[in-house]
Amino acid sequence: MISHEIKIAFDEYESLADLDKADRLLCLEAQKALKNSHSPYSKFRVGAALRLQSGKILHGSNQENVAYPSGLCAERVALFNWGANHPDDPIEAMAVTAHSDEFPIVKPITSCGSCLQVLAECEKKQNQSIKIILHAEDGPVWIIKGIENQLPFLFFEERIATP
Repeated sequence: MISHEIKIAFDEYESLADLDKADRLLCLEAQKALKNSHSPYSKFRVGAALRLQSGKILHGSNQENVAYPSGLCAERVALFNWGANHPDDPIEAMAVTAHSDEFPIVKPITSCGSCLQVLAECEKKQNQSIKIILHAEDGPVWIIKGIENQLPFLFFEERIATP
């Protein structure tokens, strides 16, 4: 038997005020994206913002549908927008935030497994990692560098991905 250990790493900041200007502004863009969330069933709004290498900002928000699970998470809305419209402009960073009408969000929310898998493929596609900034409304901020710190056993098979 061989025993293996996996370690992940992320940085925690007390608030948005502790971030550099570019990351703080990206978080504010994610908060703006919350306004376009369609979440009448969960009342849990999620906003995402991508900063591309060119400086362009793309937004995404969760979109629910009465025919569950036909909706889509904010992260995938933003990432698929990038893939469909800006695939040659690499993603540098993605900020994600959430708001609930039912309870306060006191710590950063993390992306679901499906969103992490899409993020992994985006990193592969652009051949560079993406900085992920997760933040609560009035709480801490987590900065995670690269998918390997969120999804250490991501699914990727080189033989499938080779054209």
